Amino acid sequence: MAEFSINATRFDPYKSHMFRVKWDGVYVAGLSKMSPLKRSTAPVSHRVGGDPSHDRKSPGLTTYDAVTLERGVTHDLAFEAWATKVSSLSQPGISLKDFRKDLIVDVFNEAGQKVLSYKLYRCWVSEYQALPALDAATAATAIQSIKIELEGWERDVAVTEPAEQAV
Repeated sequence: MAEFSINATRFDPYKSHMFRVKWDGVYVAGLSKMSPLKRSTAPVSHRVGGDPSHDRKSPGLTTYDAVTLERGVTHDLAFEAWATKVSSLSQPGISLKDFRKDLIVDVFNEAGQKVLSYKLYRCWVSEYQALPALDAATAATAIQSIKIELEGWERDVAVTEPAEQAV
């Protein structure tokens, strides 16, 4: 069976470096890394009265791991503005209206066609790193990051496999 329904001759998976993340309807500038989308469902053990020597397992609570986004330090204020909004919630007069955001993660093929899309729900920033450790003895890029807590995610099944053009 072919791994791709429309592009049946394609055998290689999509590259992990072709992605963009969008919130508030705008793609975030300069993202270079995103941690995996991961969910876990805890097993709940129980016994049946007629068979006390064996335990049974049923699905329990499902949790969604936080996602970390990284990018080189830029003049774009998207990370800082969102992180500041969350950290200011305890101050009087601060609106709770939009500290949570829904995010969209789009994955593209080598031709720049969108091939996968995921929706992340009710996200908020739990950790913000404005600057890394600074060291004049290295030539490393300055990276900033945010850690995003979320309450769920799902694949957008409306995004289907595009036909890849022959060269």
